Amino acid sequence: MRSLVSIAQWSRSTIERVLKLALEIKHEPARYRDALLDRTLVMLFEKPSLRTRVSFEAAMTQMGGHAIYYDLRDSPLGRGKESIEDTARVLGRYADLLMARLYRHEDIVRLAQHAGVPVINGLTNDEHPTQILADLLTILECKGRLAGLRLAYVGDGLNNVTHSLLLAAGRMGMHMRVGSPNDPAYRPDPAVLRRARIMARATGARIEVLDDARAAVRGADVVYTDSWMSYHIPEDQMEERRRRFLPYQVNAALMKHARRDAIFLHCLPATRGCEVTDDVIDGPASRVLQEAENRLHVHKAVMLYLLHPAASRL
Repeated sequence: MRSLVSIAQWSRSTIERVLKLALEIKHEPARYRDALLDRTLVMLFEKPSLRTRVSFEAAMTQMGGHAIYYDLRDSPLGRGKESIEDTARVLGRYADLLMARLYRHEDIVRLAQHAGVPVINGLTNDEHPTQILADLLTILECKGRLAGLRLAYVGDGLNNVTHSLLLAAGRMGMHMRVGSPNDPAYRPDPAVLRRARIMARATGARIEVLDDARAAVRGADVVYTDSWMSYHIPEDQMEERRRRFLPYQVNAALMKHARRDAIFLHCLPATRGCEVTDDVIDGPASRVLQEAENRLHVHKAVMLYLLHPAASRL
């Protein structure tokens, strides 16, 4: 069954195809207004969300389909009274697609193995593939290409966005530097890093992890950061993480080390004054609103591709 559990599942040509479809949908939405007519998406939420829920629900509505939101905290699965396998098998008989936003990555793997319908990873602690597809679309719109560009990510390296960016960069031939504290608690998962570097060798990309934010950003075409406090991190770690990550804050001084035409991305929500300052996120380099909008178009393209492999020819 075709699904999107990890960005690494998809080949470079598949990613390019979905991005092309997303651009077509963005520029000609009326052409796709009935593309998912009478289709049903069930959205399972263990982690809270604004952008993920609204963009997926709007995407289904705008293409003639219907989205059902379900909070897992109210479910037998969330209370530990039903297995993931049984939940998946039942929902697969009701819906055409499942999207899940969960904590444990292994849970969405199990969901995809047993649902019998396509499953989309809306975020886990390990990966965030739909966000990264929206990022790639934004970079492609702004820079006209992906291969050969230099992307710098600074901040928390042990992060679902960082992981999916690394895998996407390796797959698409983008050079990527991660700037984060030299501590395993803040560095990318070694297994993800190995996988990204294997893919990078095939595409000619370079993947580096540094502890100097300025060195990571130097000459970058794209500068990216994310919250220092992911959903699963306890609040009592906030002050320590703020202290460790402050040298990696994206501010005007740090942006000067990137290329003059560099763009700034952030998956949102942003904690202004922590990982990014107002003058950057509201400044001329920022593309965060374009990036956020592109989640809508990418989600449409992903669902169309999963249900109709020839969707770009609809």
